[in-house]
Amino acid sequence: MTDQTPVHAPRRPLWFSSWIRQTDDRAETIIAQNRHAASALERHKREGVELAVRARTIAMLVIAVFVGIVTPWPAATYYMALIVVFILIGLAQQRVSSVGHNRWELVLLFCDLALMTIICVVPNPFDDRNWPLAFQYRFETFIYFFVFLAGATLAYTWRTIITVGVWTAALWMLALIAVWQFQEDSGPWRAAAEAKYPNDVTLTVMSDPSSLLVDLRLQGAMVFLIVAGILAVTVRRFNLLLLDQAGLERERANLARYFSPNVVDQLSHNDEPLKQVRTQDIAVLFADIVGFTSYAAHRSPEEVIDTLRRFHASLEAEVFRHNGTLDKYLGDGLMATFGTPVAGPEDAVNAIRCARAMCAAIDRLNTEREAAGEQPLRVGVGVHYGPAVLGDIGGDRLEYAVIGNTVNIASRIEALTRSLAVRAAVSDAAVLAAQACPSADASDMAGFKRRDGQEIRGVDETMTLWTLE
Repeated sequence: MTDQTPVHAPRRPLWFSSWIRQTDDRAETIIAQNRHAASALERHKREGVELAVRARTIAMLVIAVFVGIVTPWPAATYYMALIVVFILIGLAQQRVSSVGHNRWELVLLFCDLALMTIICVVPNPFDDRNWPLAFQYRFETFIYFFVFLAGATLAYTWRTIITVGVWTAALWMLALIAVWQFQEDSGPWRAAAEAKYPNDVTLTVMSDPSSLLVDLRLQGAMVFLIVAGILAVTVRRFNLLLLDQAGLERERANLARYFSPNVVDQLSHNDEPLKQVRTQDIAVLFADIVGFTSYAAHRSPEEVIDTLRRFHASLEAEVFRHNGTLDKYLGDGLMATFGTPVAGPEDAVNAIRCARAMCAAIDRLNTEREAAGEQPLRVGVGVHYGPAVLGDIGGDRLEYAVIGNTVNIASRIEALTRSLAVRAAVSDAAVLAAQACPSADASDMAGFKRRDGQEIRGVDETMTLWTLE
């Protein structure tokens, strides 16, 4: 009996450093292979910095109002001026921001934190209250560092957020050492506190304005580091989700190169394939180059492929512009459907408008070809409207299929354009369905001529066609 590994084996726990290394490798691989990922990161950074600067400015204005209310004047003037400096630093950060390592961005970030540390420690020069330096340091101004940490999550990488946490904790501890070195003698204050609370050491220490309360200062720095670490992991996961989304956009863009955009939209919004087989009325359009076999026989393979690419590009653009689905390329032609995968009230008129637009597109292409000394192309377009069977066919490799007599008749109408010497032929069923469309008008059929009694191979009765010369 052999051991078998489960298909969905649970992941083993990873140390944080291992997780970082794996996610870094994954991110670098995605960016290297996906230009959408690089542009997504750049766009995210740019938008994030703009949002961070706006949030920062609003926060500073709110703080200014609060300080103006609770701080006596003229002492509040000092803080107002510093708030203006913080706003200017934020604008400078927006100006120099970029994706990846940016030295000036880090310098400005350090200026933020250093200035905030000075505000927390150095007494206000406009305040005439002569408080002990330790008392100034003990004010709950440390909470304002969280404003900068929150702003960093909007615009910076997870490493920068960690940097904010480490720098803030380090500056706060340096400030603690500086205050401890330069504070005045605490003897009188301590004696007064001990006399007030002779039997309670904790109250004595807390009541002493010259006491640094080192344990609480360390606790604040530790909590800040923990929060910075958690936010860094959150931002890291968000960036990975952003890269994954960019990967999905790349896959969707690649699908759109091979499938019609409306089919891609349907597939991207459903967990399952287009699945159910159904019958519905749709418009089917066929178009190809008249006399292409003879044309290709006298030209190099490179010239033939170039002609086909330009021809398909011109017609494909009109299919998508008229809300059609490009079903398939057929060598020198194509098949398009209108009303797939979801039928709409404008399907028939969209198909007729597309046929007319294809003829105009070929006229424009021929103008370019004649200017370059190349032979002009002739196109034949056939349109029919009627019931067709829609659904996925295949096993694991699925193809969205449109089959039925309507498809066959549309193909034969297109073939009939040669014997009728016209550029486009539309069945009377398609014209009647188009006239019932809400947006239909007389210009849709301008230039079309009615031709009764046309025999279509595989159809027992003759059909009425409308042709455009």
